[in-house]
Amino acid sequence: MKIFSRLLSSKKILTIEEIKRKPVPVHVAIIMDGNGRWAAKRGLPRLAGHKEGVKSLKNTVRLCSDLGIKYFTAYSFSNENWRRPVDEVSGLMELFFETVSSELEEIVKNDVKIVLIGNRKSIPLKVRKRFEEAEIITEKNDNLVLNIALSYGSRQEIIEAVKKACINIRNNEIEIDNIDEKYFSELLFTKNNPDPDLLIRTSGEFRISNFLLWQIAYSELYFTETLWPDFTDEEFLKAIHSYQYRNRRFGKI
Repeated sequence: MKIFSRLLSSKKILTIEEIKRKPVPVHVAIIMDGNGRWAAKRGLPRLAGHKEGVKSLKNTVRLCSDLGIKYFTAYSFSNENWRRPVDEVSGLMELFFETVSSELEEIVKNDVKIVLIGNRKSIPLKVRKRFEEAEIITEKNDNLVLNIALSYGSRQEIIEAVKKACINIRNNEIEIDNIDEKYFSELLFTKNNPDPDLLIRTSGEFRISNFLLWQIAYSELYFTETLWPDFTDEEFLKAIHSYQYRNRRFGKI
């Protein structure tokens, strides 16, 4: 039996009202995987799958807001993804630019705060500036924090945090014995966020893929075979429903 098969507690149709009867996670992170395979199955170019995946992201963000989830982190493009074919990467960068441009008004209307996490220096200037403009425009919104992980890699994030800590020690801003988990967490891209309660990965893969390695130390994990463009409201509600029946002990009995 595959691991994820036992995570689906029932085949009944779940509703938002039913899910909201129990506590929902404060922070959900998601690895949006399967766009390329979705396109290949239909004889379409990979970029068509990425465009369809944007629709799934929009739906999931809306559902997070409806459920009262306060933080949502979406893994949209990793450091390793720069190794993909040039045409695909350039198409993705243009898609990011177009999506932020076209959705910003709706994002503001729904009181969503945009935060870009990742290696900003490697992102094309046009795209980076559009995200940073969105960050400024939405910085006071507080219904939902939407973290977009773009050009992101967790190992690199941790290394950069270590470098910051070393500089602070050298500048006598902190003593080495005073560095603890709380202090280190504040050096990461997600410094203003609680750690994810739930991490979801689509497409049937069982890897974390260099995503939030520090932050997900005690996150609940949920895997589904569903390809990201096919990730419906019902699929997301199933993941939340599974989370609600977990016993989170954090090392305790």
